[in-house]
Order: sequence, then structure tokens, then C-alpha cells
Amino acid sequence: MNHTSQNVTTQDFVLAIDFGGTKIAIATADSEGQILEQARLETRAVLGAQQILERTLMNAQALIAQTMMVRGGQCVSVGVATPGVVREKEILLSPNIPGWEQVALCETMRMGLKIPVVAVENDVKAAALAEVHWGALQRANPALFLSLGTGVAAAIVVDGRVLSGAHGAAGEIGYNLRSVSDHSGAAQGRAPLEEFVGGRFIGERASDLLGEPLSAAEAFAHPDARVQDLVQETLAELAFHIANVSILLDPARVAVGGGLMNSGALILRALASRLALAVPFPPELVPAKFLDDASLYGAIALALRAVQHTDARVHTGS
Repeated sequence: MNHTSQNVTTQDFVLAIDFGGTKIAIATADSEGQILEQARLETRAVLGAQQILERTLMNAQALIAQTMMVRGGQCVSVGVATPGVVREKEILLSPNIPGWEQVALCETMRMGLKIPVVAVENDVKAAALAEVHWGALQRANPALFLSLGTGVAAAIVVDGRVLSGAHGAAGEIGYNLRSVSDHSGAAQGRAPLEEFVGGRFIGERASDLLGEPLSAAEAFAHPDARVQDLVQETLAELAFHIANVSILLDPARVAVGGGLMNSGALILRALASRLALAVPFPPELVPAKFLDDASLYGAIALALRAVQHTDARVHTGS
């Protein structure tokens, strides 16, 4: 997909930043979304938000300088993907980084990098945008992107746009109630579905079952029948919720990404069976294209879209 515009030279490029719970990915990319230079940092979340921002800005500036030295041109926009619900002066529902909720991320990036065009989005929504532009959700309308990793979340795509919702929280299915007997939820800081089907919690439940530390990936591959029963129960729960979302949305296609897709065949089989049973018009079910670096490519898509929209405003005089 060509994102070049009349105001951007062929040497110009964008910067993408993906803030994660354990790592920060930074990259520059050309107008076609191809990565030019990239770097990775440890998040060191327990040390707080300020050091994350300082180290990210320092490394981003170095990456911009390196890209300019190699190819010329300038960095014309920045795209940022982050966990949580992004607001102008805060980030909500992002408990894994102390102090992150008080970060005005867009303004911090704009001032720290001296680049006026900055777009910030939730990481799962950003990943869905990458799938819309270059991946498994091209020409699918409407569509659903499902991210299965440490946590679980979805993004809804309508007319090529990722639905934000009234508060920026559309697709936060980790907060789904699991039954009518659930008496705690978002109001108590709980995410009932995520606490059952999220990768971290699969690993914890499997570890408790066997009395030894197991990750979710190890649980999926474990030969013990009790662990396999736990995995099947978890996938049945997940499939139940995705079927209900599909009944509501009637998507043309569902793309599944995230770290748990290392066990993709097992996951897709469970989902497909329930979708075929429950949904009047079952959607096409596919693995996401970007199983690695999905949110980074999403940040690239955000940056390209942002500069494109800026140029459109200039051209129309608005």
C-alpha cells in the first residue's frame, strides 16, 4: 500500500515505537512500511515510567540520526503503540508499568523528538491496523482481530478503520463476564475473561495443577492429561466468547494473533468448531500475518496514516 504524498520526499521516513511490558521496539520505516533501522530495549517496568521514556527518546533520536546518515531525508511522523486506553494526558487500564497512567504520551514524544506529527494508539488496535494495511484483514469488512498473549483483547474493523469506542475501550474483551454469577469485574479492577484465558493465567493454573512452574506455551505442549484438559477447557471458554462477538458483529473475517499463536493449530481448531456451530454466517478464520512485531508494524501504519492525513489537510487548506 503506497503511503507517499506530494509533501514527502522518497528519502523521508517515519519512526515507530512499540511499548511492551517486557520490551520496547523502535524502528524507522519508509513510505511502503518497510523497516529501515531498528532497536530493542528492555522495558524494566518495575523502575517506573520516567526511565522508560528517557531511554526510549534517547534511542529513538539515535535511530533517526542513523537512518538520516544512511539514506538522507527526514523523519516526518511518529507512530506509537502502547498497552492501555490512550487519552491526551493519561493512559488508562495499563497496570503493568508503574506511573504509566500519568503519562501524556503524545505530547512527550512530540516535545522529546521535536517532531510535530505524532499518533498514539492502543497496541492491539495498532496491530489490527497493520493487518488491515498489509496483512490478513485486507479487504475484509467488517473484521475482527483477536490478540492472544499474556492478556486477551480484540479490535473491531469497520470500513478499514479500527473502532475506538466512546472511551477508547472498544474490543477490551478481557473484561467480559464469564457467567451470570460473576459479581466482580472492571469496577473492582478485575478482568474475568482475561484471568481465565490470558497466557499468564493459563501458565499459573497449569503450574498450580502440577506443582511446577509452567508457561502457557509449555502448558499447551505438556503431555499430562490434566494439563491438556485445562487447555481444552480454556479454549472452549475463549471460543464461546468469540462466537458471541461474531454473532453480534457478523465479521467477514477473524484474524488471530499474539504470542499464544505458537500453538495456532490447536487454537484455530477450537475456534473454528464453535464458530461453525453457533454463528449463522461463520466468518473466515485465519492466523494473523504479523505474529511477531505486530504492534510495531501497527505503529508504522499509524505514523504513515498520520503524515498522510496531515498532508491531506494541507492540500485542502483545512
